[in-house]
Amino acid sequence: MSVQLNHTIVHARDNRESAEFFADLLGLGVGPEWGPFIPVDLAGGVTLDFAAIPEDRITPQHYAFLVSEAEFDAAYEKIRQRGLDHWADPHQKQPGEINRNDGGKGVYFLDPAGHAMELITVPYGGFPEER
Repeated sequence: MSVQLNHTIVHARDNRESAEFFADLLGLGVGPEWGPFIPVDLAGGVTLDFAAIPEDRITPQHYAFLVSEAEFDAAYEKIRQRGLDHWADPHQKQPGEINRNDGGKGVYFLDPAGHAMELITVPYGGFPEER
């Protein structure tokens, strides 16, 4: 069996708020609460399991998601409509913009817990068949 990511735990001040923020932005479903976790299902059977922890124990992480052009455009429209701060770069030096790296589109923004979220339509370096 090949190694596959099954789930990861995402720390949040409010697990419901963070799970619904992320799921709504990308048109995903929020699963039923299971213990301290609220899962959001991604492709390939992977879940992001949002868990509430004290705010002072949250260490901001980076999460990057490869999405289709249509998913990107829909999510970016929501980012703009909500007035969310966003950047074309991870160092937050190009506010209010997207990037066109590797022939695709990309954007960085923060979730309610302060995690750096990234949406890209083409993986870094391009798709393997393009190399």
